[in-house]
Order: sequence, then structure tokens, then C-alpha cells
Amino acid sequence: MKKVKNIAIIAHVDHGKTTLVDKMLLAGELFSDHETPGELILDNNDLERERGITILAKNVSVTYKGTKINIIDTPGHADFGGEVERVLNMADGVLLLVDAFEGPMPQTRFVLQKAIELKLKPIVVVNKVDKENCTPDEAVEKVFDLMFSLDASEEQLDFPVVYGSAKFGWMGEDYKTPTQDIAFLMDTILEHVPDPQVQDGNTQLLITSLDYSSFIGRIAIGKLTRGTLKPNQQVTLVKRDGEKVKAKTKEVFLFDGFEKTKVQEVQAGDICAIMGLEGFEIGDTVADAESPEALATIKIDEPTMSMIFSINDSPFFGREGKFVTSRHIKERLEKETEKNLALRVESGETADTFKVFGRGVLHLSVLIETMRREGYELQIGQPQVILKNIDGKRCEPIEFLTIDLPSEMSGKAIEAVTQRKGEMLSMQQKMDRTIIEFHIPSRGIIGLRNMLLTATAGQAIMAHRYIEYQPYKGEIPGRINGSLISLEQGKSIPYSLNNLQDRGKFFIDPNEEIYEGQVIGEHNRPMDITVNVTKTKKLTNMRSAGADAKMKLAPAIKFSLEEALEYIQADEYVEVTPDSMRLRKILLKEHERKRAGK
Repeated sequence: MKKVKNIAIIAHVDHGKTTLVDKMLLAGELFSDHETPGELILDNNDLERERGITILAKNVSVTYKGTKINIIDTPGHADFGGEVERVLNMADGVLLLVDAFEGPMPQTRFVLQKAIELKLKPIVVVNKVDKENCTPDEAVEKVFDLMFSLDASEEQLDFPVVYGSAKFGWMGEDYKTPTQDIAFLMDTILEHVPDPQVQDGNTQLLITSLDYSSFIGRIAIGKLTRGTLKPNQQVTLVKRDGEKVKAKTKEVFLFDGFEKTKVQEVQAGDICAIMGLEGFEIGDTVADAESPEALATIKIDEPTMSMIFSINDSPFFGREGKFVTSRHIKERLEKETEKNLALRVESGETADTFKVFGRGVLHLSVLIETMRREGYELQIGQPQVILKNIDGKRCEPIEFLTIDLPSEMSGKAIEAVTQRKGEMLSMQQKMDRTIIEFHIPSRGIIGLRNMLLTATAGQAIMAHRYIEYQPYKGEIPGRINGSLISLEQGKSIPYSLNNLQDRGKFFIDPNEEIYEGQVIGEHNRPMDITVNVTKTKKLTNMRSAGADAKMKLAPAIKFSLEEALEYIQADEYVEVTPDSMRLRKILLKEHERKRAGK
């Protein structure tokens, strides 16, 4: 029987995690000489490639010196915490990847904390040692301090360190002497990652993730902790609430490279996929048919934010999307809750609206973006933070926020955060940049990134993670400027846009189709005004030469999905279709808005 090592890779966003996995796959000689796999092989979802981040945890395996190494790539964003917690249940060791220049970052802390609680032993990999002015020794000291502050055991604190550059494909024990390949890292994994703990007893497997195939249906994935699994085996499915259901496996698969390989038996300690089970959820245990024993189920962090999803009822509905009815949206959201553990869906106030709860704007916007690409049309309301009553006090979620920006601009950041009820904890200088840490209510983070990027000309880097609920901090000033609202449906005329430029900034281009009630710009003043940009020039038979040549239009402001969600007010929606995104008032007619405002 082949030896197995199960290892999860954890790191902050953009510290080179997925690139390192690429190199490990090459070291495992997964590809023949004539195959050139490309880069970031694992980020195979379009959204992940565009944003350059990992969203879904993935499994892949390589064989090195006769040992099979199961590699689990995890997301680094705290918004995808639901993904991380499940996946670490399958690992026996962790590869903690740290940037030699930046050291451990706030999001690293989030995942590392989960790994230490699960008693996993880390191997620290200091990556990007080829960067200028980097300080690998300091980075290792910071990792030690971080783990010490997270109550790591003595055994966990005695971690091996590997230095190298994933981009240039080398790893070694000393960062001053580059090696030829990453063999040193692979050998360190074989030496330091413990073998899976296999206990005696009957079958036990905790379902920690799902896969879906249009041919076979849902596939359960997890690590077999005891016993064996075979095709067509009678098993008992123990639900999260303790209910026991008889079931039968059809086929069992092991991960081999990127593929799943059908096998006749799975040995304890290996990660496998099971087909044929019905009605299972993540956190259920696949146990013995005769005397089932359940494993401890998975605890998932509570959602901290909600948004209203509703059908698209704008005048332009159904022009671009394939799925536009509330039944379509409901089915899609229910399907998502099966595998997206931190997500919850409830019915809204009307039959056409749904209240969707998640871990933050990024978590929910990735779902919206995915739906949009699948051909759905929908409208999203303003993100709302979930408030709770704890011991009779109104409480709200508080986050730990780190801002890294050029030193001369630090005053602007501190001012922006304190306005939003943030408290400064520390401030440290690093070369010509300053790193400031705050505690801030989750409400205060909505819209903060836009404001900081504008104030620092795009040079601020922001990272945050949820800590706990604390008493409500009081009102936070929202967006000050009002909206410019379209009066009529039609095409925007350059002549009208030019005449109205002194009223504010526009979000639409000339000759774009718009409808009544659409938010087409931001007013200079605090109130909303209705403007008509579909008016053409009055024609006379007198012409002065060059009268129209002087027209200069400022370019339209274009929002990304997160920016649009953070920008809108409570009486506005973001309309999302496969090809376009518009902001609009919930009530399109002006007389309806006036009546509602009374």
C-alpha cells in the first residue's frame, strides 16, 4: 500500500500559493514532456483568473518518491472562511506560505488560527526571497510571534523553515544560495508531515466538500479516517442533527493528479470521492451500516451581512438574460446553499424577493457575478449588516482592519476610518509606507475601499477580518452626494450630457439606452435631482461655424460590482444582467418617490 500525506496550503491573498502548487505538480511529474500546463493551473474558474484570487478550495495529488501527496489549495480571504474550515479537516499538516517582504498578513492569521485549533503542524515556506529589500529572517520571527500569540503548542512552534521563490521554481534551506528545483521542499513534506492517524474500527468519513457532475449528480468528498470503502457498499449516513439514514455507495474514486480515478477499495487516511449517496450535506458522516458512529460535525462562522435579491423588473428586463423569473433565482440560490456553507437564504417580504446572508460584500458579490455569467438577471439591494441583541444590548459585528499605504497619505486614512467609528490600535513605518491597524464596525467598511483608493490615487491596500459582536457604535455618515436620475426613457444625447456636466459626474456614455428612474450620475449636492438627458438640440436654420466642436465630455465613471453595491443608498438597486450593470431607484416614477418620501 502506498504511503499518503495530506497537506493544506494556507497563505494571504497573492503570496504565491497557487503558483507554488503549479511547481509541486511539475515536481510530481504529472505532465509529459510535450504538455505545457500554463500558469495558475488550479484557478480554473473564470472569476478566479480575473481577480487573481482563489475562491473555491480544490484537491489535487502528486506522487513523489513513491509517496502520494494530496494537496489542498485553500482560499486566503476571510470572506471564504466557510471554505477554509471544512477543508482543513482533511489535512494532517499545513504549508504556511509567507511573503519574504510583507511577512504574515491579517488574513493569514485567520486561517492559521483554524489550523492551530485543529492541532495541525505547520511547515513555514518563505516565498519571494528574490524581491528587493526583503527580510526573510524578520518574516520568520513574525510567524513565530503570530503563532505564539495564537497559543500554538511547543511542537507546533518548532516548525521547519524552507526559503525560496515559487516563481523561479527553487526552494532550499538558505535564502542566500538558490538551488535548482523544489526537491528540498518536497523532502521536508515527506519528513515532517505526519502520516494520517488511522484508528481501528469500522468505516468513518466526514463529508467536507461537494462536487457536482451533470451526469452523476452530487459527489461527496472527504478523508476516510477509519475502515475501508468499496463500490456498492451498504453504509449509514449520520446527519448533522444525529438522524441516521441507510445508504449505498455506487462508485469510489481517488484523486490522481487532476483526475479522479475509479478504485475497488479506499484505504483509511486517503482523500476520496463517493458517488451514489443521496440527500447528504457537508458535515454529515458516512459510517458503517451495522454500528454507525458519527464524527464531530463542522462548525461554521455566522454570516455578518445580508442583501435583498429580487427579480429584474426594470423596463429592460429579459433583453440579455436567459433566467429571469423568481423560480429560476430561487432554485439557483438553493443549489448554492448546498455547497456554500456560510450562505443562508430566506424568503423576502414579497414572493419575488429573497434575503441572502453571507460573510461580506466580496463573498456575496462572487455569487452574484457567477449567476450573472450563467445567464441570470437580478436586482440587488443595499448590503445590510446583521445586528443582534446580546444581553439586552444592540450589538453589531466588529472587524480588524489593516491599511497599508504611502506614509504621506496616512492622515487621510486615519480621518476616514475614525469618521466611520473605527479605533486606531497601532501604526508602524516600513520603508516609505505606513501600516495602520484598526477595530472598525463592519458597517464602516462598506464603501471605505472606494474612498481610500480615491484619496490615495489607488495606492492603499486594505485587508480585514471579522472578530466578534460588540455594542452598537452609533450612526455612521453615509454617502453625502445625491443621485442624478433620468426623467425619460431613450438614448442619452451628447448635447444634453454636455449641458448638465456642471451638475455632477455621469455613469453613462453618450448614446447609451437609459430608462426613467435609472441613476445615471452623482449630483454635486446632497439631494437627488431628476434630469433629462434625452433632449436633442433645437434646430434652426441658422448655423454658426464650429458651435458643436467645443463639446468636451468627461469620461463616464464605471463601477465594478462590489463598488456599485457599496455605493448605492437604501432606496436604490443594482440591476445585474449578463452584459450590463445599472444603478436604479427602487421606485422608478418621480411621483411615486415623492409620495413615499412624505
